[in-house]
Amino acid sequence: MLFSLLINSAVAAPSVSVNTSSVDAIAQASPVVQLTLVILVVMSVFCWAIGYSKYQTFKKMRQSDELFLNKFWKVNSLDTLFEDIDQYKDSSVARVFKAAYLEMKKISESPLMSKTEGDKPVLTGIDNLERILNKANENEIAKLESRLTVLATTGSTGPFIGLFGTVWGIMGSFHKIGMTGSASLAVVAPGISEALISTAIGLAAAIPAVVLYNNFISRIRKQEITLNNFNADFLNIVKRNFFQGN
Repeated sequence: MLFSLLINSAVAAPSVSVNTSSVDAIAQASPVVQLTLVILVVMSVFCWAIGYSKYQTFKKMRQSDELFLNKFWKVNSLDTLFEDIDQYKDSSVARVFKAAYLEMKKISESPLMSKTEGDKPVLTGIDNLERILNKANENEIAKLESRLTVLATTGSTGPFIGLFGTVWGIMGSFHKIGMTGSASLAVVAPGISEALISTAIGLAAAIPAVVLYNNFISRIRKQEITLNNFNADFLNIVKRNFFQGN
């Protein structure tokens, strides 16, 4: 008899089904949480777009730099190299060389060319050439660092923006508990679900941004070393062949 009553009671008890899928949780989330998710998604899209663009830039630059440096060490005349400079439009080293070469031309056409020894012009003004090289080097590094602040900002603020959505979702759950007087799963599950989704999307936006930022910063530092080495080699060549008394 008791067993039959338990069976009948279980059958008669109402079943409560709560749909907590990600799509439904986002669709039923509060406007504040939805706005938070939109911000995070937009930030993530920008980060991936910047990451792809920077990857292509570094790839083309590395290939063009290798071609230019190979040519640089093989040519016997800087004039010949300058004539073919447009072939290396993606090379940051080539752009630094172009700036330095144009400065040398200005020096050679100015009164700074004071004398000649044999058939070689003896130039002065090495300080100006060093200044141009350093300036061109800094300009190239600045170009490579452009838009990386978006990655850094997303990486540092993404988790906190997601946390804001998490807190708001939990507050909504407590508000519903206060209104209904019940802490059942049907009451708290939607708010908890949207809160956890907000946390997950915040991390999903921030983690790739941090990885991309660190990767590009490492590449920029390597490129900076390449440019500094080229500047030193170029100055040594110019001093040895063109400048005297500097």
